[in-house]
Amino acid sequence: MKELKERILIDGEILGDDVLKVDRFLNHQIDPQLMQAIGNEFATRFKAEPITKIVTIESSGIAPAVFAGLKLNVPVVFARKHKSVTLGDNLYCASVYSFTKGVTNNIVVAKNFIEANDHILLIDDFLANGEAAMGLMEICYQAGASIAGIGIVIEKSFQPGREKIEKTGIQVESLARIKAFENGTVTFVNGEEK
Repeated sequence: MKELKERILIDGEILGDDVLKVDRFLNHQIDPQLMQAIGNEFATRFKAEPITKIVTIESSGIAPAVFAGLKLNVPVVFARKHKSVTLGDNLYCASVYSFTKGVTNNIVVAKNFIEANDHILLIDDFLANGEAAMGLMEICYQAGASIAGIGIVIEKSFQPGREKIEKTGIQVESLARIKAFENGTVTFVNGEEK
C-alpha cells in the first residue's frame, strides 16, 4: 500500500536491527485518514469472504480494525491483555509473548463475542514472529469459529511470522512488507528504500 509505505519512510524510526517505531501514525498517535485508507484496503482484499466479525488485539490493532469493520459493516472485537473485573470468567484465553516488550500476556475475549458460526478476519498492526496472530487464531478455534484471513498493517518479512501462519493454510495480507533494516534504511520487499 503506497500511502502506508510513504508514511513509514517519512515518519518511521528504526531502533536497532529489528524494531520499527511508528508511533507518529499508528502506535501512539493515530492518523485517522491513514487508518481509514488501511481499513478500506483490508476490506477490498477480503471482500470475497463472508466475514461476520473482525478480531484484533489491544491496543495498536484497534484503529485499523475499526476502520475495516466500518467498511465491511461488521463488529470489531478486541482481545484484552489484562482481565478486568467487568469481563467475568466466561472467557477464551491464549498466551502471547511480546518480543518488543519482553513479556507474556494472557489475552482474553468474552465467550459471548465470538461464536462457532462466525467467519473472522484477524487484523493486527505488526507481524514479526507471529505470536499475536497465533494467539488470536487459538481464541477463534476455541470458539469453533472459522478464520477468513489475517490482515497485517506492517510485516517484518525477515522474521518467521508469515511462515508460521502460512503453514496453517490461512491467507495473510500485509499492506507493507519490510525486507530488512540495514544501517538506518528500510527496504521493502518490492525494493523501496528509506
